[in-house]
Amino acid sequence: MKQASESAANPQHRLRRIEGRHNALVKELRQAFAHAECTEEGDCSIEGLRIVEEAIRSGLRFKAVFFKESAQNLAERLLPQIGANVDTLLLPDKLFDGAAPSETPQGVAALVRLKDFSLEDMLERAQVGPIIVAAGLQDPGNLGTILRSAEAFGSAGVVLGEGTVSPFNSKVIRASAGSMFRFPVIVAKAAGGLEAICAKFKKQGVRLIATSSHKGTPLDQVKISGPAAIFIGSEGAGLPRTLIAQMDETIAIPHAPQVESLNAGVAGSIVLYEAARQRRIG
Repeated sequence: MKQASESAANPQHRLRRIEGRHNALVKELRQAFAHAECTEEGDCSIEGLRIVEEAIRSGLRFKAVFFKESAQNLAERLLPQIGANVDTLLLPDKLFDGAAPSETPQGVAALVRLKDFSLEDMLERAQVGPIIVAAGLQDPGNLGTILRSAEAFGSAGVVLGEGTVSPFNSKVIRASAGSMFRFPVIVAKAAGGLEAICAKFKKQGVRLIATSSHKGTPLDQVKISGPAAIFIGSEGAGLPRTLIAQMDETIAIPHAPQVESLNAGVAGSIVLYEAARQRRIG
């Protein structure tokens, strides 16, 4: 009993010191970060105090938490919020920095299990807000911004088409500010690809709306309060012609002519806001 009470009073007693880079959990963390994919068991790597706290707040299941030796004071803040059955490791600074992707790691990282969602989950929510489809979006900051705005403005979910940056990229997760942990996100390939998804959308009465930087119906003249899937293309080339041919409508955001275009994160956020505004009015 005395040992248990001491552990509760000083969470750092839970830390297990790891010296070697060949530790199985350290290898999982390093490889998940390096490849921007989940581990074989389905765990995602995350890094940074704010992101770890968002994962806790979002109710994610933790497999392991890693603390940098020079930042082990963070353990006093975080460990009381993390279950006693979670592995908690203390790494030398050099070992931690070699696993974490950011140039200035904050000193805490973790392996967590993200929530599973399906295309059917999004279709059930299509009356609530539009589905966003990212087709070839390559900048992680843009995708993270869209995820954050999609949650903020009541989107039904986000579908990630072929050529789009991995949602498990650490920069995507950081830019999403925790939305990735709570919000429906699926990879199109796992649901049969974008062609099959477009067919399913049409069968379910979901309008397909393309976004364009140059031509299309002005955004404020388009009704997007009903079931809709809004397609956002790559930063440079936009949407592929094969996808554009399947669209019911193309919209554009009016802006000053001297500005060539808005970046995808800003454009997607404006469209999401307009859809939410129309729903409130309706």
